Amino acid sequence: MTTALASRAEPGHAGETATKPPGRWVRPAVFGLLAATALLYFWNLTASGYGNSFYAAAVQSGTQDWKAWLFGSLDAGNVLTVDKPPAALWVTTAFARIFGFSSFTVLAPQALMGVASVGLLYLTVKRTSGPVAGLFAGAALAVTPVAALMFKFNNPDALLTLLLIAGGYCTIRAIEKASPRWLALAGVAIGFGFLTKMMQAFLVLPAFGLAYLIAAPTSLGKRLLHLFGAVVAVVVSAGWFIALVDLWPTDSRPYIGGSDGDSLLELALGYNGLGRIFGMGGGVMVGGPGGSVSSGGGNVGFGGESGLTRMFGASFGSEVSWLLPAALIGLVAGLWFTRRAAGTDRTRAALIVWGGWMLVTSLVFSFMSGIVHPYYAVALAPSIAAVVAISGTSLWRGRAHFAPRMFLSLMIAASAVWAYILLDRDADWLPALRWIIVCLGLLTATVVLVGVPPLRKLVAVVATVSVLAIGLGTTAYGIETASQSHSGSIPISGPSTGGERGMGMGMEEGSSAEIGAVLAATTTKWAAATSSSQSAANLELASGKSVIGIGGWSGGDPAPTLAEFQQYVANGDITYYVEGGRGGGPGGGSNEISEWVAENFPATTVGEQTVYHLLS
Repeated sequence: MTTALASRAEPGHAGETATKPPGRWVRPAVFGLLAATALLYFWNLTASGYGNSFYAAAVQSGTQDWKAWLFGSLDAGNVLTVDKPPAALWVTTAFARIFGFSSFTVLAPQALMGVASVGLLYLTVKRTSGPVAGLFAGAALAVTPVAALMFKFNNPDALLTLLLIAGGYCTIRAIEKASPRWLALAGVAIGFGFLTKMMQAFLVLPAFGLAYLIAAPTSLGKRLLHLFGAVVAVVVSAGWFIALVDLWPTDSRPYIGGSDGDSLLELALGYNGLGRIFGMGGGVMVGGPGGSVSSGGGNVGFGGESGLTRMFGASFGSEVSWLLPAALIGLVAGLWFTRRAAGTDRTRAALIVWGGWMLVTSLVFSFMSGIVHPYYAVALAPSIAAVVAISGTSLWRGRAHFAPRMFLSLMIAASAVWAYILLDRDADWLPALRWIIVCLGLLTATVVLVGVPPLRKLVAVVATVSVLAIGLGTTAYGIETASQSHSGSIPISGPSTGGERGMGMGMEEGSSAEIGAVLAATTTKWAAATSSSQSAANLELASGKSVIGIGGWSGGDPAPTLAEFQQYVANGDITYYVEGGRGGGPGGGSNEISEWVAENFPATTVGEQTVYHLLS
């Protein structure tokens, strides 16, 4: 049975992909996949408005000031940055500078990244397992609910996912001929992934390195040397911007939001690094929407309880786990059947790349005790899709033997049963669908286990029904997710329960719109200041003007200090102070500033917010 998964030349198998021209159906099928993906991701795109107003405001600021674009500043006056590195903002701001700032130009880059991710995943899986597996992997990624969510939303995760897939593609190319150049390019992709979402990009490195170390067709010494070169590429492609930030005079650039010491490296290792994993310092969420929550609690938006089953729980389950049981079964089968294959076996190398990515990322997400949100799982979706596609098609080719049929039958049955369980959690949405899927899946699994008669039409029918049994649940849920509008800082997949899907913080949009009309008439460097970046972002979008978000995301950033704020006011640089939002965290100066303003300036009410005129 080793031949079922080893790279031997069977019709359409990996062994032929480099020599046999693809069938005439392949190119139209690929174009159809990409067109359908584009339709799904661009469909009703602007219904979400600006999506995450925090990042949308930073894009607006980047269109108004070049330094704000470079550093990812929330305000065009460059008081402080968002609490992530700016690579995703570089891309979106470039799009907005070219085509004008709008809801569409804020969200369209992510949709384009989604189409590119699906296409690149197809190309990567095709290289080792043929076009059928590539098409299945691309389609599975496209309809994964969290992908349908995040490729229509302006968080950094869309670019991160594309860069991770690019890293996987380059690694597969590197393994084929032991190419240090392709391996270095994989390192570059991961380095820029770090500049997108910091240490989350590094979760794929163990899998990439192990696959190259095992499968690259060259001596062990050269493999180790090539891996060292790839590490250098990671460091250089990520480190140049860290060095730039550190070398730039601090009084001439914005404060690095989310860091304790105005350091991008400290942000990576602290709040956005070890703090997320171990719950240290800023990595623990102590005050969320609707009340106090903790990362280990039951709040869906904050991941629920940590542990081995988190990926299947109420938070992550419907986002990404639809094909996860099948992927785990397929990975075990694939590694078992290739255990005696040559060290350079391409199918096994691919399973190590994607399976290692899947296992490491799943385990880290499962046991993180700091801040974790379900939408992070979009970075897991490509690996699940690839493992299911590679193992499923390989097992199908080996269906003449009982062992491959058994594993394939288990994959189908597990997917159908798990889809039933996930759909039952939203029992009022398409209640008949879960019964259709489980009955179809169990019937098909039985047919596959018994053996499909070698009749061409019957084989095609069983293959088609098998794909439906595995993918119908995630497809339906993904399409439903894409049809909904989303807002806030924590978007959530699935059918709407009334209103937009997402959780947000900061000033309400109604109040922001009323105050925005007032701020739009200002001519000072900053139209206003308010507590927290979230409220400032809403005011910026409502007015088109620059607003200081005192204290940053949580209110704990020491920017601006009271002395700095007093100097801005003395210089006539700020027109209004808007009370409200969230702020005053440890180390922040928002409480001091609000008290000083209340003692020294007249107040008025706009809508439901208290506003102080600082030029009077």
